[in-house]
Amino acid sequence: MITCYQSKYYIPCVKQRKLCIALFAAYFCFGPFAPGKFIYTMSCITLLSDLSLQDASVGVAKGILMQYMPDAPIIDISHEVTPFNVRQAAYLLSSVRKNFPAGTVHVVLCDIFSEKSPRLALFEADGCYYLSPDNGILPLALGTESATAWECVLPDNGATFTDWLHTTGRMIQELQTKTPADLGLKSLQLKAPAGIPAEPTDNHTINCNVIHIDQYENVVLDVTKQQFDAMANGRSFRLEFMLIEEITELSTGYNDVRPGFKLCRFNNSGYLEICVNRGKAASLFGLKLGGKYNDIKINFR
Repeated sequence: MITCYQSKYYIPCVKQRKLCIALFAAYFCFGPFAPGKFIYTMSCITLLSDLSLQDASVGVAKGILMQYMPDAPIIDISHEVTPFNVRQAAYLLSSVRKNFPAGTVHVVLCDIFSEKSPRLALFEADGCYYLSPDNGILPLALGTESATAWECVLPDNGATFTDWLHTTGRMIQELQTKTPADLGLKSLQLKAPAGIPAEPTDNHTINCNVIHIDQYENVVLDVTKQQFDAMANGRSFRLEFMLIEEITELSTGYNDVRPGFKLCRFNNSGYLEICVNRGKAASLFGLKLGGKYNDIKINFR
C-alpha cells in the first residue's frame, strides 16, 4: 500500500533535491568559485585619510560607502594624516595592514587630487584589496616599487570628491562577485613615490627623514630594521640629530633608560624612532614632520 507521505510528498522532494544539487554543481563549476575565479569574501572596509574630523567629510565618505555595502563594518585607521603627506599615509597603512584578515578592503583618501587628472588605483596583495589615489602611497606602503595595479574608471566630466567615493563604493560592491579581470579594468603601472632619498652614496651614512610623530611625540624615521641591519653589518653606529644630539645604543623598550633620557628603538612596525622615556622627543629636540632642519643621520663605524 502506498502511503500518503510517499504519494504526495516523497516524489516531489526527490525532484527538488536533484534540482538543488544540479544548481549547486553549476554554481561551483561556472560561478565565482570556478577554478581561477576565486572571489574574496569581504570582512571589512578600512578608511585612512587626511580629511581630519573638523568637518563632515569623513561622514560623507562613510555614508556613500554604506550605500553600496550597508552591512560591511567600516574601521577607521586614521583621519589625522598631515595634508598631502604621502609618506606619513604610507607608513600608517604599512603599520596596520597585516593585522587585518583576508578579504579586507583598504580605502585610502589621502591627497586624492594630487594630479590634474587623478587616477583611482586598485591593487591586490595578501588576500586584500587596496583602493587608493595613484600618488605613490601604495608602492611605499606595500614595498612594491614597480607593481602593476588596475585603473578604476572615474566620470569623464572630471571627478569630484563624491564622484571618487561613488566609484570606490561601486568597485567594492562589484568585487564581491567578480575579479578585476572580470570587470575589464585596464592595467596601471603605479606611480613611483616622489621625494624618496636615494640609496646611501657610501657604506657609512644614512640620511633620515621624519615620517610620523605619534601621540607621545615619539619621532618615527624612514629607516626599517631590515635596512638598518643590512647597513650596519655588525658595526657600531651613532645616530646624530639637531647638530648636537647623538645616540649610540639601540634600546628594546623605553625603560631601558631612566625617565627623561633619550633613546632610539625599533617600534612595532619595524621602524626606527627617537624617543624620550616618559617625555616628548619631538618638542624637546625641536624635531618636526618633514622639517628642513632636523639634520638626522646615522653613521656606522
